[in-house]
Amino acid sequence: MSDSWPRRRLLAILKRASEPMDARELAAETGQHVTTVRFHLEVLVKESLVCQIQQPPRGRGRPRIGYTAVARTVGYQELAQVLADQLGADPRVRLDASVTAGRAWAAKMDDSMRPIETLSDAKDVATNLLAELGFAPDRSVDDPPHADSATIRLTACPLRDLARTHSEVVCGVHLGLMREVLDRASKPGQFTASLHPFVEPELCLARLSSATRALSTT
Repeated sequence: MSDSWPRRRLLAILKRASEPMDARELAAETGQHVTTVRFHLEVLVKESLVCQIQQPPRGRGRPRIGYTAVARTVGYQELAQVLADQLGADPRVRLDASVTAGRAWAAKMDDSMRPIETLSDAKDVATNLLAELGFAPDRSVDDPPHADSATIRLTACPLRDLARTHSEVVCGVHLGLMREVLDRASKPGQFTASLHPFVEPELCLARLSSATRALSTT
């Protein structure tokens, strides 16, 4: 938990809120300058306490970024460690089992998301999903026009410590989840996804591509 009183206050407001709030709404609620609020929100996102949600614009303009508190599950880290230990010693077997589990998890989710027709649609859906899971995707980086692949920079992880020792389990589950969501919202196999953990100490990458340029699964 952040030890900053302003951040604790922002987190408390977001926990009480019935829907995501943007930086301007939080600035009005707290009396802080919107730039200060954005700074504190960025810290909370990196700490996996708050996630970003893309919201429709008010009138014309770019979509707004809303913020919501990440729901914490008691014992999630410990449970994940136990599950990792039960999958055996072979990393490939652990990865395959974890991807399958992630797909099964996605199959139980609400399937009311918008249809995916383009790579841009796939990136939007995957970015929103990863934001809801607490990965704090960096929305400020755009892919080149007409690119046949898309990259999502992930600046946080709700299971960072476990991912450092069991990336095939943690990343495998989230990879399976992402692949199943993409398959259900588009034609199965139309888009593929891969995860690349810790390309930098605090940065992971999710890569998407169309079927015409499938990326490696590992």
